[in-house]
Amino acid sequence: MSRSAPQGLKPVSFASLSGTAEAVPFPKPLSSRTAEAVTLPRSFRRQISKLLVLMIAVASLLPYSAVASSKDKNRISAVRWAEGNPGCTFSRDDDGKYRYGIWSDEAGIVMAVDSQELEKVHRRHQPFFAVLLTVRYRGQTSLEVATENISLQFMKHFQVMQTALDPDDFSDKVQNDADALNDETARQVEKHPEQKEQKEAFVRAFLKDSAELQEFIGKNSLRPTRLSPGKTEASGWVLFSTESKWISRWKKQEEFILRVPLAGKIFEFPFRLPPKPGETILRKRE
Repeated sequence: MSRSAPQGLKPVSFASLSGTAEAVPFPKPLSSRTAEAVTLPRSFRRQISKLLVLMIAVASLLPYSAVASSKDKNRISAVRWAEGNPGCTFSRDDDGKYRYGIWSDEAGIVMAVDSQELEKVHRRHQPFFAVLLTVRYRGQTSLEVATENISLQFMKHFQVMQTALDPDDFSDKVQNDADALNDETARQVEKHPEQKEQKEAFVRAFLKDSAELQEFIGKNSLRPTRLSPGKTEASGWVLFSTESKWISRWKKQEEFILRVPLAGKIFEFPFRLPPKPGETILRKRE
């Protein structure tokens, strides 16, 4: 199956830079004997002049953009996790999670992901990918921890990038979907009473899962906060939707990049599930 670019991306054209382009008539071929005596129509000359001015304007902007971007002193620097680099850690733990850590100056982040997360996504009524983040601060002032710009990139699925789900909005969606299913099931049972037991059993299980998910979101999501010498750590789950036509079924080994803006930097966690093909973690029995 051939891969195509996501809808909404269109080739850049000169017309898109200046509004609606006028059709430019192509002149009829001229013989060599009459070429010197021919004068182009005034309307045609105006159209050619407009096109030339537009081409010059576009040509002048392109190199300027490249130079400006290379000299942009306000560009946010990235701190990227890499095995063996100073400040970077990795562990496989008894709770079944892989943990990646980065320290940069006074801030540090540990990202934990379940070794069975790929399998769990498709067993959930609401498909989402979850990571557990722990932010630590060892400075003497304060550090703002925001969550709305955290993103996860699915590298083997057209490199689609999903931003973190807002916990309250996602909880509302879970409730709305549960209410919609309950109402629809009531209508179906009225039409097909012989299916009542089967359908109502499914709805009960769905509502139970929805209630547990809402409770989990409310209690365990990472929320915006401020760290200081009196509060040096914040921890919570961050969820990303996998409902996208560009995210197909999982590969044997998936690749991701988690990006977390913090302390004026972007903390990047490139990771794979599993880190090595066929690798599993034996969970410690409680």
